[in-house]
Amino acid sequence: MTGMFKSWQRKRVLRRIELDPALWRHVTRGLPFLRGLPPEEMQRLQDLSVLFLDEKEMHGARGFVPSDAVRLSIAVQACLPILNLGLDAYSGWVGIVIYPGEFRVRREEMDPAGVVHEYEDELSGEAWSGGPVILSWQDVNLGEAGYNVVIHEFAHKLHMSRGDMDDFPQPHARMDREKWLDAWDSAYDAFCDQVDRGVETVIDPYASEQPAEFFAVLSEVFFTLPQAVRSIYPALYAQLALFYRQDPAARLPEPKA
Repeated sequence: MTGMFKSWQRKRVLRRIELDPALWRHVTRGLPFLRGLPPEEMQRLQDLSVLFLDEKEMHGARGFVPSDAVRLSIAVQACLPILNLGLDAYSGWVGIVIYPGEFRVRREEMDPAGVVHEYEDELSGEAWSGGPVILSWQDVNLGEAGYNVVIHEFAHKLHMSRGDMDDFPQPHARMDREKWLDAWDSAYDAFCDQVDRGVETVIDPYASEQPAEFFAVLSEVFFTLPQAVRSIYPALYAQLALFYRQDPAARLPEPKA
């Protein structure tokens, strides 16, 4: 009954809220990784974005006031990974906090001697388990092929709902769990070895920090520079395509040399 009621509510929202076509064109034209989406998928992305804005709460921080274009841009980028998964993939939390630029968080770290050190870390995005997603609008605007802070942080949200953040997320029920984990382990080990040896990589070296970051970084590259993932890690690309139920490399043109 709950699922039926939620579906009915969402249909009402889509009938009630009419998105400004000019605003939609303005926002989506600024996101080149949406190119190639067929009309029916663009319509589904639009519907998901409307529902996302209705069900989530966005707040500016440090004096930043999110415009309609800012709110829609974040919604569209957040909804692309769940285009074929559905909005319930982001259930259990509502808040999104947007800073004008990078923001600082206080960290604590214990060294091998047991001494706790406090320091401040400057971030472009962060996702809290059961809590909000925090974004720097300046960094959202820096989005380019291979880099997307919105997709990165929302991939963390998907990870949080699918298992231990110290390991890779669990695959969907109909996926082969062994193939999924083998693809991740193999790619991660090879990537960390390259970073340790100082080899220049297409993928951001930050991805070697831990499995959770490797999953988030590979997710943002999968959607914004998919040919790179398919070329470097073909087995992992195939698993990501099954996980997200999308094949971005098939719809996006090859990047110019």
